[in-house]
Amino acid sequence: MTDQKIRWGIIGPGSIAKAFRGGLAGSRHGVLAAIATRDPNKPNLATDFPGVRVVNGYQALLDDPEIDAVYIAVPHTGHAEWAIKAAEAGKHVLVEKPFALSAFEIDAVLHAHRKAGTFAGEAFMYRLHPQAAKLAELIRSGVIGEVRMIQSSFGFSMGKFQPEHRLFASKLAGGGILDVGGYPVSMARFIAGQAMGKPFADPVKVSGTAKLNAEGTDDWAAAILTFENGIVAQVSCAVMANLDNVLRIHGSDGRIEVPDFWFANGNRDQGLGRIDIVKQGKTETVSVNETAHVYSFEADAAAQAIFARRQELAAPGMSWADSLGNARVLDAWRKDAGIEYSVEKSANRVNTLDNRKLGPNKGVIPKRAIPGLSKQASAVALGFEDFRSFASGSILLDAFWEKGGNIFDTAFVYGAGYTEKLFGEWHRNRGTREGAVLIGKGAHSPLCYPDVIAKQLTVSLDRLQTDYVDVYFMHRDNLDVPVGEFVDAMDAEVKKGRIRGPFGGSNWTRERFDEAVAYATRTGKTKPMALSNNFALSEMLVPIWDGCVTASTDDWKAWLKEKQVTNFSWSSQGRGFFTDRAGRDKTDNEELVRCWYNDKNFARRDRAIELAKQLGHSPIHVALAFVLAQDFPSVPLIGPRMLGELDDSLKAFEIKLTPEQVAWLDNG
Repeated sequence: MTDQKIRWGIIGPGSIAKAFRGGLAGSRHGVLAAIATRDPNKPNLATDFPGVRVVNGYQALLDDPEIDAVYIAVPHTGHAEWAIKAAEAGKHVLVEKPFALSAFEIDAVLHAHRKAGTFAGEAFMYRLHPQAAKLAELIRSGVIGEVRMIQSSFGFSMGKFQPEHRLFASKLAGGGILDVGGYPVSMARFIAGQAMGKPFADPVKVSGTAKLNAEGTDDWAAAILTFENGIVAQVSCAVMANLDNVLRIHGSDGRIEVPDFWFANGNRDQGLGRIDIVKQGKTETVSVNETAHVYSFEADAAAQAIFARRQELAAPGMSWADSLGNARVLDAWRKDAGIEYSVEKSANRVNTLDNRKLGPNKGVIPKRAIPGLSKQASAVALGFEDFRSFASGSILLDAFWEKGGNIFDTAFVYGAGYTEKLFGEWHRNRGTREGAVLIGKGAHSPLCYPDVIAKQLTVSLDRLQTDYVDVYFMHRDNLDVPVGEFVDAMDAEVKKGRIRGPFGGSNWTRERFDEAVAYATRTGKTKPMALSNNFALSEMLVPIWDGCVTASTDDWKAWLKEKQVTNFSWSSQGRGFFTDRAGRDKTDNEELVRCWYNDKNFARRDRAIELAKQLGHSPIHVALAFVLAQDFPSVPLIGPRMLGELDDSLKAFEIKLTPEQVAWLDNG
């Protein structure tokens, strides 16, 4: 291994690229083969990178067969784009921190590399300097007793606010939190983890604040992180204040101090790794006496991972889970401080995360006809009420669309209306509205009355930036109101053109639906044609929420088959019942136990496990395939939050259950 070399290319010729060049020069396993720039005539390029081949354009570097791995040194806003493109080109990457603008973006990057089988790491070089391992050793040895509080800062002053500078501009995700705040956060999580005997720890609570400038980015900021073992961390950062920049770890028997820990007490060339242990008024200094270039360690750690065919850095480097956890803290800090970068807003994010136009609505998800609907519709529908920003939600919406999905499930009450607003922004700047099948829902308890439907639909359509929904459901039923009044209200919206496809009830009983159809037939009104009730291989024993109705019983299945009513099935995979966390003896998930645990459901689960082994799939895939294979129109709603979860759900389309297998899964 000592003779092997990774041929590195650098994307972006800035100051951090020069630092990494120095690290490669001092590394055992790396050599700088080329640097990519969009301006080959840039002044000082030859002097900053003497003797290095210059490539015109970032994509040209990724296409270069002489390059094994890429160091991404462009501004924050380009990290996700070029890291994903690197995966698509089969290149390993080391991405200068932050890995991307949010945990959702990082997940998308990791998803791309997971599929490509390539290495991806976040370049927190201090984690791989021997000083970090020494700190971990000291904490675990108990040299200062029980760790109780951590204080860490990284702040400097630019002196003058410069709105176009990358450290301030909202369009470049400026401010201290993303530029330097990740260092004290990652160190606090590292130390808290070591105190618990783990590589890192994620806080159970984050409270943040910041002073914002005219760009809406942070000049200086602070946060409190609370960990499950009682450790409290105070972290701060700044681009307009010279902070003391000292790591302090307070224990029951003393404290540890490390100035400028991110350079191991040194600079971009060298850090000896000095650590001061203060106990009873006396200071003992420990040093790892490391003279190698501070950036050489991350280059060699990345090389060793690549040689070993590992996709992530080994501890104490930032693993994928570590990077995601760090980003979630920064996301929470930013949220508390009220920071949303202009580059994340829908008006500016008109392309996919890897900066291309949205692709066609084709993929692994097949299309089908739904009674009462003029458009072809995907075999599954996407629920996405967990997202609270366009930048995060659009990643999943884009992926679902490009995989062939075109049914989107929204409701007046989801996220206090944010799900509707998000979809409206997305279809407006992606141009997908006419190809999409949009589900709207209204009249949820306690406002479950006929006169609410038109009022809420007006608000919903405004949020959705459209003048119609394709499918509409009353979100609950109110048995105190004659069903004909609800039919009249929905029929009126059909006649106005604001509902252009099937309508019906979510969580309605068979009796109520039949009564509604009979009323519509008798009075010449539009008939209800669809339901949105729970339906899964596992039968919901008691309602998850008040007013919920399951359609998974034998009587329901017979009725749905006879009537051929389309059911848009929520909790179509049993809310985790078919995953490993649903073992018979597992009792810490109250909802699973209350709603799904009985012998009949466990027998179904056992059969799903058995069939999954035969088919080379997971039980969760079999469970979704069961819902897809019904002899009535059955459209499962799926609710992935990450791209990996979406891809995993869609593996159900690799399974084609026979009627005999469907019956066996159901009843044995």
